[in-house]
Amino acid sequence: MYNVKRVVALVLAIVALGTSARDTQAGMIGFPLPLRGVIEKIRFSEPTLAPMAYTMFCMRYSDECKQKPHARMVFRGGAMRLTKQRIADLIEVNASVNRQITPQRNERGLAGEEWLINPARGDCNDYAVSKRHELLARGWPMRNLLLSEVVTSWGEHHLVLVVRANGGDIVLDNLNAQIRNWSQAHYRWVRMQTPANPDHWAAVAQLGA
Repeated sequence: MYNVKRVVALVLAIVALGTSARDTQAGMIGFPLPLRGVIEKIRFSEPTLAPMAYTMFCMRYSDECKQKPHARMVFRGGAMRLTKQRIADLIEVNASVNRQITPQRNERGLAGEEWLINPARGDCNDYAVSKRHELLARGWPMRNLLLSEVVTSWGEHHLVLVVRANGGDIVLDNLNAQIRNWSQAHYRWVRMQTPANPDHWAAVAQLGA
């Protein structure tokens, strides 16, 4: 279990000192700092269709997909600054959702895929949308909470939540208790919600492309 006060204090102290994450990663208890020499933010290539399950999710939970008018007006494409409270939010929400949902594989394939908020049992999709829901409830802007489809090293499609922060994109994932920089999550990135409009998805540009 994360010691929230210890992690928050350590993150803020290291950021203030400008210390390299590579030298301090062992003491970070899994909370990432930007790594030198890596691409901090995920780049998009071209627009693509949203997953059908996302469309069904928005029909079931319409408020989860409606960006507030004032949020659209002030949108500048910027990332969120990670304050002490926001770091605590990420740690608490990631840990609590991972703990509260019992893993259960979807054995019915795409036809049986549902994205449910806070079910007793669920798969990766349920973890990702539940974390997004909990952060939205804490006042996080929708534009900084981006659902992303990836492919694991064993070839399975998987959904994670990407948080667009000013230090780089970070990943909340039910397959790993640690909160990681996106480049440390060794997945093949497929498509993701765009910050300007959660209903618009884009393909993720592959590294080196």
